[in-house]
Amino acid sequence: MSVPYLWERLTCKEEAVTGLVEALKISPVVARLLAIRGIDEPEAAYRFLHPSLDHLHDPFRLAGMQPAVERILAAIERKETIAIHGDYDVDGITSTVILRRALELFGGHVVHFIPERLRDGYGLQPETFDRLHADGVTLVISVDCGIRGIEAARRAADLGVDLIITDHHEPGETLPPAVAVINPKRHDCDYPDKNLAGVGVALKLVQALCRRLDRDRWLPAFVKVAAIGTLADVVPLVGENRVIAKLGLDMLSQGPHKVGLRALLEVAGLTGKAIDGGHVAFQLAPRVNAAGRMASPDIAARLLLAADETMAAEAQELARQLDGENIRRQEEEAGILASARKIVENDPSVGARSILVVGGDGWHRGVIGIVASKLVDSFHRPAVVLSIEDGLAHGSCRSIRGFNVLAALEHCAGHLIRFGGHKQAAGLTMAASSVAAFRESIADYADNLLGPDDLKPRIRLDGRIGFRDITADFAGQMALLAPFGSGNPRPLFEAHGVEVIDGPRRLKDRHLKMALKQNGRIFRAIAWRAVEREQFITDNRTSLDFAFSLEHNKYQGEEFLELSVADMKARSEA
Repeated sequence: MSVPYLWERLTCKEEAVTGLVEALKISPVVARLLAIRGIDEPEAAYRFLHPSLDHLHDPFRLAGMQPAVERILAAIERKETIAIHGDYDVDGITSTVILRRALELFGGHVVHFIPERLRDGYGLQPETFDRLHADGVTLVISVDCGIRGIEAARRAADLGVDLIITDHHEPGETLPPAVAVINPKRHDCDYPDKNLAGVGVALKLVQALCRRLDRDRWLPAFVKVAAIGTLADVVPLVGENRVIAKLGLDMLSQGPHKVGLRALLEVAGLTGKAIDGGHVAFQLAPRVNAAGRMASPDIAARLLLAADETMAAEAQELARQLDGENIRRQEEEAGILASARKIVENDPSVGARSILVVGGDGWHRGVIGIVASKLVDSFHRPAVVLSIEDGLAHGSCRSIRGFNVLAALEHCAGHLIRFGGHKQAAGLTMAASSVAAFRESIADYADNLLGPDDLKPRIRLDGRIGFRDITADFAGQMALLAPFGSGNPRPLFEAHGVEVIDGPRRLKDRHLKMALKQNGRIFRAIAWRAVEREQFITDNRTSLDFAFSLEHNKYQGEEFLELSVADMKARSEA
């Protein structure tokens, strides 16, 4: 909460709200929130509130699925060695885990390869196929990568290694030559859900194999690991992603779990807890990601693949390794973020542009993506963070709403060796000598597209509410909409004329804790990363307008509702 936000009040059609209330017998509050999110038809709203595996689409509607299944089944029948080629983030690791486990259950002889970020680089590389071919692999299935791996696909063909690509990143003009390319974003694919994570596409392949082999009852076992990858990849939590995330979280909460997943939950302090999206985003995903960022992603893959109880001691050691790597990641990230912020704040040629491009010699490539995200949060501008070493600059890009960073990279392609990703997040490699020209080119592009209003941070409010209306029943209605994330944000409300009766007090020198009162009702509240607004709150404590969401909290065995403050305004500002 570094600067005050523009408050945008969201609206919807009242007739849609009335129609949902009458058709589904739900509360007007839930109906309004659904309608605001564009879920205003009764059938779609029912499926949203009551997701089921039956709501998953026919996997064979995905272009390329039929030949992929036929080739995999032939490989299993002929006892060929199949390699799963993953990616080093949570999405890629969980994709690797569920597909390898599924193929082994179907009787396949399966190995996996996950590139190490600093040694192997991103995605499919020609030399990887040389290695796999030498190991006797005859079929490679990529997960969460490969859609732009044309050179690597050609090398596979030259070696006589068959390739199946499953991915969810944006394709280029030409698809790689392969037995099958499964990606809902293919321009010639009419699959109804285009927003699957990489692990969602891998799950569709598992679903297709289960259907072909009459093993549909096996599918639920793969959903909870798929939920971790889906939530970590910040894809819109609607459609099939919501089915995966909601049902997967329920299964993560209920158990039982294989020994590897059990060890991960234990080291994250989540044993026996009801797991929600926040637990995945802030406790599970960072530990799994830390393997690929700081060491080898295979640590996390081996942990999640551990199924035999005789592996309990090994699983606990792997989980402890992930915990240690996550601590090291946090320390590395903090140092680079401080350096990056200093550049933005002190160098006008960087900080005055509509996109931030910062870099440093030897910055750890495993954390620059996180640093880019935090720069976006702090300055509300797209950000590119570069690690420069041995004559190359490797970069991670993160964007704001309304700015397609992948299109920006395409505009600057002449300066780049390679790039790829999504509209909101992408990666790149270029010669270190090209950094200055690239910075100028992409900054000019962004300056032409983004105006002052685009660079003002906004919060979108679902409605105004009084403290007396915030009851346990009201909170329970909000829970029907969980899990929250991209495409389904946590409901955000505003309350006017609120008095601060206790605090604000600093929490960990970054956050502010306080007690708020309105019309005789009192709530505890925390304003995250808002320490710089402490004096403002103190000066206006008798009457403030707050924007907030509701959180369940527990302290010394007591459960209570707490307000998570997104912003506040003095009455004169409202």
